[in-house]
Amino acid sequence: MLPSGERSRITSRSTPVWLQRLSLFVLVLFCVYLGVLVMVLPWWPRIWDHNMYMQAHPRLNAFLHNGAVRGVISGIGLLDIWIGISEAVHYRDYRD
Repeated sequence: MLPSGERSRITSRSTPVWLQRLSLFVLVLFCVYLGVLVMVLPWWPRIWDHNMYMQAHPRLNAFLHNGAVRGVISGIGLLDIWIGISEAVHYRDYRD
């Protein structure tokens, strides 16, 4: 029985390099796209202010229109962008 660290190292080495790079590209693209979307949506009035779900729930509407809440949501988007870029910067190929 192999320790968990040894097991993950062996399985990652058996993955082809092109697949590792493709997986990294998709992950970075997804993180940056989702991060920009989450960062911009709270400040986009057409989407954020004229949402039928939020108009049906006035307490939620009042809470989500608070500037601090919008800032926290935008901060989560920035964090997601940072995670995607960090993954790209710290990427290493695992070759046989």
